[in-house]
Amino acid sequence: MIDYIKGILADLNPTTAVVEAAGIGYSIAITLPGYSALVGSEEKEVKLFITEIIREDTHELYGFTVTAERQLFELLMTVSGVGAATARMIMSAFSAEELRMLIATGNTKAMAKVKGLGTKTAQRIIVDLKDKALKLDLGGDPTEIPMLDVEANNGVKAEAISALTMLGFAAAASGKAVDKIMKAEPTLSVEAVIRKALTML
Repeated sequence: MIDYIKGILADLNPTTAVVEAAGIGYSIAITLPGYSALVGSEEKEVKLFITEIIREDTHELYGFTVTAERQLFELLMTVSGVGAATARMIMSAFSAEELRMLIATGNTKAMAKVKGLGTKTAQRIIVDLKDKALKLDLGGDPTEIPMLDVEANNGVKAEAISALTMLGFAAAASGKAVDKIMKAEPTLSVEAVIRKALTML
């Protein structure tokens, strides 16, 4: 079982980080807060705490910049009906601290907006994880979303649409949502655009 991978960040996009360690490039699925924390670290040494999922048809690595995020991700997967893809979707729609507050306050309505979740599963998450989630120390989570220059809009748009399609949304619907968001708020970061789109699609 892999606990963490430490190496050079060779490539980064909003859903995946490639970390080269001992001559091997590991493709690691990440959340949007994880992406935000890693931006600017390309070609530098990084450390990602790993959840390794091995099944007959797949071998997946999910990476987190702090152990509390990994613990929250793994807690989500203990809930019936929540797999790794759904857990990552939830943790991309909300920061770890936001998610903990939604669970603590029983905010089913906000959580149920995540694609594929539904009210019943959101309620189950709140019931099952309320006590456990409140015990996690999330002090290491990123709290600020970096702002980008207006000239970078085309790159932000393309990256946001690409990330949404990798998360399972149709390209056409993703494009419309991103266009609408960026027309209203043209200086948003990639992470902020994707998070808003997740509540619209």
